[in-house]
Amino acid sequence: MLRLAMPVLAEQVLGIMVWFSDRLLTGHYLGHSHIAAITVSAYVVWLMHGVFSVLAVGATAMVARFVGAGQGEMARRVVHQAFFLGGLLAVVTTVAGALWSDQLIAALNLSGDAAPFASEYLYLIVPVIPLIMIMAVGIACLRGAGDMVSGLVVMGIVNVVNVVVSWSLVLGFGPLPQLGWTGVAIGTASGFAVGGLLIAWLMLRGRSGLWIRWRGLRPDGDLIRRLLWIGLPGGADTLSIIGCQMWFLSVINQLGELATAAHGVAITIESLAFLPGVAFQMAAATLAGQYLGALDYHKASRSVLMALLVGGGLMLVSAAIIYTQAYPLAKILVKADNLDVARQAAPLLRIVSLGIPALALTMILSGALRGAGDTRWPLVFSLIGFLGVRIPWAYWLALESFEIPLIGVTVTGCGLGVAGAWYAMVADLCLRAVLVVYRFWHGGWQRIEV
Repeated sequence: MLRLAMPVLAEQVLGIMVWFSDRLLTGHYLGHSHIAAITVSAYVVWLMHGVFSVLAVGATAMVARFVGAGQGEMARRVVHQAFFLGGLLAVVTTVAGALWSDQLIAALNLSGDAAPFASEYLYLIVPVIPLIMIMAVGIACLRGAGDMVSGLVVMGIVNVVNVVVSWSLVLGFGPLPQLGWTGVAIGTASGFAVGGLLIAWLMLRGRSGLWIRWRGLRPDGDLIRRLLWIGLPGGADTLSIIGCQMWFLSVINQLGELATAAHGVAITIESLAFLPGVAFQMAAATLAGQYLGALDYHKASRSVLMALLVGGGLMLVSAAIIYTQAYPLAKILVKADNLDVARQAAPLLRIVSLGIPALALTMILSGALRGAGDTRWPLVFSLIGFLGVRIPWAYWLALESFEIPLIGVTVTGCGLGVAGAWYAMVADLCLRAVLVVYRFWHGGWQRIEV
């Protein structure tokens, strides 16, 4: 478990440092509007990346199952079909991003100077979407085969490229031009591009028993059907989470640029707490899939519980640090002129720290279910949590008044501001934790066929 989880943890730390670097650079050298813009832009890029989760979830589960059963050739065939579908999806996503990025930003209720800044950022990211696909699908396939190191190395390089290019172009080091906000976007795009090219190189050379050959990229109807049967619910789960998170963000954006900036700072710091959850979620998914492939149901369950014990324990330590050091942590990401952002972000961190135990249960157990191919129930739980709790409660707790869509009735809210929205977030996490624990103990995930 540790052999699988620790490289992913290091990889996730490096991955989050891309966004941490961007927000640190923005918070110290640019203004409120730029912090709000980088917050919204990060959500949109997350959506672009999440589109490929349809293939990543299915590929991880199927590759893990075939590797566990000793069927290496079938695992390689799955990899080819995942990249075939990924190429088609990358074209569609790139075109959609080029045509409708502005409309998406407008739909998220981002206003003022932040809106054009976000548009500029996304225009520079859209051209590298195909390389984002290669990175997402390739790393997912390698994880299914038990190779957690390749993603770590690639994300390390991505992080170095992003930091060097962004800081150099924002500040104008040496002979380089001082591009300010544009330099942040160019640095991020450069990091993604290098990461995609490196994964493509690894897959062409052959890594961990997996490789890509051009002749293998012909469509295989049966494998595509099986891949999508597993991947579509898992991908829909991820996309529903991202879509609902963006809806949630649109509520916060109605509170103004300062609220959006504080939300972005708090989310960046809070993301450090769930990094162990991501790492042990991946380990649980791989182990559950491989042990089920080997028909060892006892070890499949035991490996998931061990991942929950260790990963959840690390998340609890992170929660304690965030709760006690909320304001000092928030100050790291802003300059002296932006301390009002840090003051508004600190209470949000204390609120969410109380929900981190529930987040640990939800993340790690949901990852295990997906790794076993049981992707439908996590989707149902996500929709119940977001649409039944987080979104409606965010409107009611955060806003002073709002209009219910379709029926046009105006409702008086509590007016708690961005803190109210974060209370709604914690309530959602607690409900989903109860639901996913029940599904795990039910045991139906062990009988899923892929």
